[in-house]
Amino acid sequence: MKDKLTIIVGVAICTAFLLGLATTLTRSMMIGFFDVLPVYILMGIVIVMMFYEAFFDNKK
Repeated sequence: MKDKLTIIVGVAICTAFLLGLATTLTRSMMIGFFDVLPVYILMGIVIVMMFYEAFFDNKK
């Protein structure tokens, strides 16, 4: 149970950091949506992989 709680907290903090990092790029007036689109795609892939490894990969 303690391991699951640690995993949930760690994944939540990492996800919040990555989403915050990606959204700060859109605050600039000089950077458009299509300039940031690859960043959003990569962040989405990273977050999905992180959740998969943390909760669905049972090869431990």
